[in-house]
Amino acid sequence: MEIAGFIGAFLMGLSLGLVGSGGSILTVPILVYLFSIDALAATTYSLFIVGITSMVGATVRAGAGNIHWPATLIFGLPSLVSVYLTRSFILPVIPSVIVHQGNFILTKSLFLLLLFAVLMLLASFSMIRERHEHPEDENTPANGSYDPFPLFIKGISVGGITGILGAGGGFLIIPALVLMANLPMNKAVGTSLIIITANSFMGFWRDYHLHELIDWRFLVYFSTIAITGILTGSSLAHKISGEKLKPIFGYFILLMGAFILFKELFLR
Repeated sequence: MEIAGFIGAFLMGLSLGLVGSGGSILTVPILVYLFSIDALAATTYSLFIVGITSMVGATVRAGAGNIHWPATLIFGLPSLVSVYLTRSFILPVIPSVIVHQGNFILTKSLFLLLLFAVLMLLASFSMIRERHEHPEDENTPANGSYDPFPLFIKGISVGGITGILGAGGGFLIIPALVLMANLPMNKAVGTSLIIITANSFMGFWRDYHLHELIDWRFLVYFSTIAITGILTGSSLAHKISGEKLKPIFGYFILLMGAFILFKELFLR
C-alpha cells in the first residue's frame, strides 16, 4: 500500500507539471486510503505537500517568464484571505459528529471525504470537457483588457475550497485565468501554480497547532517524490501536450471520486 502511495505521489506531481491542475486533488485520497491518515489531518499534510510541490513547479515556470503577476495579485490576495478565514473560523466549528441517525453516523472526517469526492467529480468533468476557449498560440500575450472583479470573486471561492479540503483548486483557477483574464494557457498554468503555492502555505501555517503531531519524515519523503514528479512533468511539458493528457487524468480522477463515494456510503 505504501509503494502504491508513493507512486501516487509521483503521479500527483507529474499531473501538476504537465497540465497544472488535477494532481493536488489526489493527495488527500492517497494519504487517507493508502497511508491510513485521518481525513482532517490529511488536509493539513496535503497543504504542505501541494504547497512545496507547486512552488517548485512555479519556479520552473517563472524562469520561462510564464507568470502573469497582476492576475496573480488580483486572484491570489482574496484567495489567501479566504484560506485563512476558512481554516480559522469555518473548519473548527464543524462538529465531530454532524448527523447520527440510526446506524448512519456522519462524522467530520466522513463529511470531508464525501465533500472531497464531489469536488473530484467536478474536477474530472472540468478536465474531461474539451476546451477551445484559450488562444491557439500559447505565446500570445494577454491583452490586459479584463475586468478584475470576477477574478477577485473567483479567488475568494477557490480559497474557501483550499481552506476546507486542502486541495489546490487548479482546475478552477486555470479556466478562470484563461476566460476571465485572457491569459494564454502557458501563463495560466504558471500563474495558477503561484496561487496554489501561496494558498497552500497559508493554510498550512494556520494549522500551526497541529504541526507537533505531523510525521515530518514521512512528509519529506512524500513531498520529495511529488517534487520529482512535477520536475519530470515540467521537463516533458514542451514535448507532450498537457491539453491532450488532461482528459486522461480527468477520467482517472472521476473513477477515484466515484470509488470514494461508493466506499464511504455503502461499504463502511
